[in-house]
Amino acid sequence: MLQIGDEVYFSAVFLLVLFGTRSAIGASAVTASIYVFIVMFRFPQVPADQASQVLRPTGLASAGVPVVAHRAGGHDAPENTIAAIREASRNGATGVELDLGFTADGEAVLMHDETVDRTTNGTGAVGTLRLAELRTLDCHGQTQKFKGEKVPTLQEAVEECINHQLTIFFDVKDQPDKAAAALGEMYHKHPVLYNSSIVCSFQPKVIYKMRQADPGVVTALTHRPWSLSRYGDGTPRSLSAWTNYWLGVLDVLLDWAHHHLLWNLCGVSAILMQKDFISLDYVQYWAERGVEVVGWTINTAVDKQYYQDVLKISYITDSLREDCEPHY
Repeated sequence: MLQIGDEVYFSAVFLLVLFGTRSAIGASAVTASIYVFIVMFRFPQVPADQASQVLRPTGLASAGVPVVAHRAGGHDAPENTIAAIREASRNGATGVELDLGFTADGEAVLMHDETVDRTTNGTGAVGTLRLAELRTLDCHGQTQKFKGEKVPTLQEAVEECINHQLTIFFDVKDQPDKAAAALGEMYHKHPVLYNSSIVCSFQPKVIYKMRQADPGVVTALTHRPWSLSRYGDGTPRSLSAWTNYWLGVLDVLLDWAHHHLLWNLCGVSAILMQKDFISLDYVQYWAERGVEVVGWTINTAVDKQYYQDVLKISYITDSLREDCEPHY
């Protein structure tokens, strides 16, 4: 059911619609429709003990909070590779984030970008290359230590993570149907994933589709306020002040939806929030709703200490060895 206190937000919706339509009946109908829609079509959260096993695994590093390697540890080794997974485990990570992409022949692979240009010695869109073509590429490495590292399939990466007992954060950016099918196959082959992995996305439709395909999967919404109007470093997405204004309005609505509607509809167990917007009050807000907060991307020793000693929540980092600039 809806959480205690959510009646405040439905009252706000009622008043907003009432102000716009000048019709008490219309405002009541709209507010009631939204409530019924949520109640009828929402997915319940997975059991708390299952979510806890994923988000608060046993055998933590000395820091005492789960530490997840961003893109499998893209600063310490070529991102989204088997080498990165191994480095993350060696450096004390409790989990890794894996970015899901698809080749032209429908194979699920690890790739953050739409193209292979940044992370390999090849060029072109991932979706236009067949797996055999992708296998010929060499992932960029900072040293000769990683020369010859290849783009792994999802299957290979999952098996490597299981071997190292790492929690997996599957990051899905688009193609919800393909992603749900590919991940569903992984959960079928490796039931241990139900208690050692979580599916995350900026796109609520991806999470909703995953819950439709398998309600037993732990899921999370990823969010950064002002993401529609500004890039990760804060620069405006548009040179037009008018366009940025309206994108800002949409940002406000999207932020409200994440905090009061979408999380409930999808039944998520965690919110992956950009670090600059997390505080003790924010963590408490979600704790009251049975949702864990995971911060990203935490790349300095000072920030890591704050998460470990004050916030006491999981965080995602680009490096477990040194301070580094964030990847947006």
